[in-house]
Amino acid sequence: MPSVSTLTTADSALLVQLSDSHLFAEADGTLLGMNTRDSLMKVIELVRAQQPKIDLIVASGDLSQDGTLESYQLFRDLTRQLDAPARWIPGNHDEPHIMAEAAVQSALLEPVVDLGNWRITLLDSAVPGSVPGYLQDEQLQLLARSLSEAPERHHLVCFHHHPVSIGCVWMEPIGLRNPEALFAVLDRFPQVRAVLWGHVHQEIDRERNGVRLMASPSTCIQFEPGSEEFKVGDQAPGYRWMRLLPDGQLETGVERVTGFDFQVDYGSNGY
Repeated sequence: MPSVSTLTTADSALLVQLSDSHLFAEADGTLLGMNTRDSLMKVIELVRAQQPKIDLIVASGDLSQDGTLESYQLFRDLTRQLDAPARWIPGNHDEPHIMAEAAVQSALLEPVVDLGNWRITLLDSAVPGSVPGYLQDEQLQLLARSLSEAPERHHLVCFHHHPVSIGCVWMEPIGLRNPEALFAVLDRFPQVRAVLWGHVHQEIDRERNGVRLMASPSTCIQFEPGSEEFKVGDQAPGYRWMRLLPDGQLETGVERVTGFDFQVDYGSNGY
């Protein structure tokens, strides 16, 4: 099974999650008035200042807004500044075939990685032409196989769509459509420690059956927590860091860009 570092099972590992960057091929591409290239660059600058030694970057979907090869190449080029191994997961805005072309001759799309005393499994919850997500049988089988083959490791499972209600009424119909199938697998394996996703453009951190359930800010626009209808929040772009400890504990936090000024433009191209 691929490992991305020389960490031993006695070492802690530092993971950085970048999510929902919504990049365009054009340098001036904007989402609801925000230049998504500029906001990602600011988040990367913050990560560089705060996290000098990263063991793995997880890009948890919607890397691109327009699905162009140029947007994925841009994401790859910008995140290369962090000088760390990375893995990508497709989201509902991504074009998997184009993403694969941009990831050629790399390990960016490998779905399982061992890191320290942890195993990280990255699942594809995206459905072509659909905003909601679904974990196909092959993805659930991949998950079960990854968990069963490493019973001695602690496990983190990552994908794009939210598997639980997050309290935003408008997002209820566009999450993971078969969360019961996911949890049926996870509940069989006591070594599962945490589940991590994107898509919701906001910070989530709760617990289910002893397993941490987490989501993270977008590197561009944020969605207002608890909103009934679509609403962009005034929170700044950010990222999540996660320290995976060898005993199965984890430390985590969300960091946001400071001094970021943004006026939402609901009349522009929408989410």
